[in-house]
Amino acid sequence: MAHDLSALLRPDGVVRTSELQRRVDRHTISSWVARGRLLRPYPGVVALPDAWDGWRTRALAAVMATGGVLAHASALAVWRLAPAGDDAVHVSVPANRRALRRPGLHVHRAKETPTDELGGLPVTLLPRTLVDCWGWAHCARGSQRSVDTARGAVIETLRDRRVRVPALREELARVPALPGRAALVELVELVSQGCQSELEIWGVRSVLAGAGMPAFQQQYPVRLPFGTVHLDAAIPDLRIAVEMDGAAFHGSAEVRERDIRRDAALAAQGWVVLRFSYRRLRREPEACRREILAVCRARAASALR
Repeated sequence: MAHDLSALLRPDGVVRTSELQRRVDRHTISSWVARGRLLRPYPGVVALPDAWDGWRTRALAAVMATGGVLAHASALAVWRLAPAGDDAVHVSVPANRRALRRPGLHVHRAKETPTDELGGLPVTLLPRTLVDCWGWAHCARGSQRSVDTARGAVIETLRDRRVRVPALREELARVPALPGRAALVELVELVSQGCQSELEIWGVRSVLAGAGMPAFQQQYPVRLPFGTVHLDAAIPDLRIAVEMDGAAFHGSAEVRERDIRRDAALAAQGWVVLRFSYRRLRREPEACRREILAVCRARAASALR
């Protein structure tokens, strides 16, 4: 009897051998593997060769083989905070379970693995995923790319309130020896203070926090006719706003038009808006500071008249 393997292994081209044996006998399965019609990437799992290049297929195979959940960078991909690429699949399993060792698979043993499910894939909860990714990125096996990915995920999830600061701090307290722990604590503090991008972090640390600079309030809310806006940094008493423009978010004509409209509405309420591009903040921090201080002195002098 001829079998359509695509139909047997739908929809992702991977299945546990025990499940497939409910439909065909084990000798037939062994024959398919021997003839290359099926792959056996892990014990107890078979997959279609044509499907194996797909990340989801490889991720499901790892979960089936280990009985674990997607973790670290693999969980970050499921949470849509990183691309699902050709990197190894990461799974977490209970600490008392033996870790399966295979190329392209990293098995992490943990005492507790809080789990969610997204799109049919079991994953570690988002706070755990962020902390795990951070530790992996900062260990000996990490890379600058993984560090950048972990930083971006932390900033985005805290900024968008997908993760609350207390929840991330609680998860961080679980791992006192986490590689790069001090850097993560610092990043969480900066975001909790109002930094919403790497550019704002750079601006706060390298420009706004310079010697002699006034105290700024980050993400300061101002009510305008068309809604409330949040200023990157503000000196409310002097009505001075500092806006840090990243090229990725301020390069389109539509966004520039929005900024012009917003600045005009702020000016109508007596605000002076100082805009600094990514290029200027990075290349001319001293000049940016001088300009801010000059406006502060002028505004302060006007207030005394």
